[in-house]
Amino acid sequence: MSEIEPMSVDERRKYIHKMRARYRKGSKKEKGKLLDEIEAVTEMHRKSVIRILNGQLSRRKRSRERGRAYGVEVDDAIRVIALSLDYPCAERLQPNLVWMARHLASHQELIVSEETLKKLEQVSCSTLKRVLKRVGRSQPKMTTQQPKRPKRAGIHKAYPMRKIPWNEPETGHFEVDLVHHCGEAATGDYIHTIQMVDVATGWCEIAAVMGRSYRVMKNGFAFMLSRLPIPVVELHPDNGSEFFNQHLLRFWKHALIDTEITRSRPYQKNDNRFIEENNRSLVRAYVGHDRFDTQDQLKTLRLLYEHLWLYHNFFQPVMRLQEKIYLNEFQYQRKYDQAKTPYDRLKEKNILDKNWMQRLDDLRTRTNPMTVREQIDLLIANLLSLPVLDRSETVNIFETLIQEADISVTLSNDLTITAQ
Repeated sequence: MSEIEPMSVDERRKYIHKMRARYRKGSKKEKGKLLDEIEAVTEMHRKSVIRILNGQLSRRKRSRERGRAYGVEVDDAIRVIALSLDYPCAERLQPNLVWMARHLASHQELIVSEETLKKLEQVSCSTLKRVLKRVGRSQPKMTTQQPKRPKRAGIHKAYPMRKIPWNEPETGHFEVDLVHHCGEAATGDYIHTIQMVDVATGWCEIAAVMGRSYRVMKNGFAFMLSRLPIPVVELHPDNGSEFFNQHLLRFWKHALIDTEITRSRPYQKNDNRFIEENNRSLVRAYVGHDRFDTQDQLKTLRLLYEHLWLYHNFFQPVMRLQEKIYLNEFQYQRKYDQAKTPYDRLKEKNILDKNWMQRLDDLRTRTNPMTVREQIDLLIANLLSLPVLDRSETVNIFETLIQEADISVTLSNDLTITAQ
């Protein structure tokens, strides 16, 4: 507890209880001195202290409870907004209630009055937490488990080990990781997910590839880099051989001129803490730990990632650590900034050119987040219903590559599907 933090009601009552015996036994002069001391410590009015000392120390229950400040209309609006954003925490949801309410209203997903908008602007995080307990998620997301990292080879030594600072202000510093979709046995070829996360803004690029050979890894990175609205200053993967091989390093050198390649320390997942969090919240939470190894599963997963890319970057508020307040040598408190979407953080940096900003603005304006979320649920159901590869079947790797035509129309596609 901070030294300058005021005493709570219970703490003041406990202190007065300790002083009560001395007060009753003291003389008139001693009682005056004790009242001065209690008044200075508790910062209460002298008459209030006297009433408590001469009466009951227990707190009285309210004779009339306060009514609800926010009605059913506010609860319904919060329920729809929280559902459309996949139930973020109250701290992330509270500063984005008003603009999301207007956005959903423009897509006919919500009807809100000006009075309700004013109440949404006034609602506190504590009240929002209580509302979310009533109208929030009925079932939790899937549990998480990360695969083991492969051992590093001698080629790593040419690239420095470091941790991207949590308060990195410059955009373009990307943590990179690979998620395995092998199920219980890592045998044969199966689908992997490549992710890139910008530390400063939370902008995420994601792609699904079959296997982790140089050819498919190069294809996946080419797809993500073609869609990236900002230049890459640094790539920061782990020590996996799928990243550190001569072929992929040569591709990075030609495709990303003047880009620094660094790596995390072996077996230190916290060095890539932002991408590891996204592995949980953006991949495992939606597709789980099942095995995916067929071309039909790959196509469905890629379409799912198109929706998740749009959903995460344009509509999911992200909180960034702003300050660490050290209480002593071993303890500190974290202070976070206001929750904003990765795209809003990019716009605040003023680094996007006009063409990119116009395209991205148009994309978010014409996108209904409720429709995107419904399509995500439908795609997950389709993905989990598809059978895995039979032992007698094989997959042609060349048929799984992302074509240049697919890359060129990524931002202009209408991301709407129907049930299979």
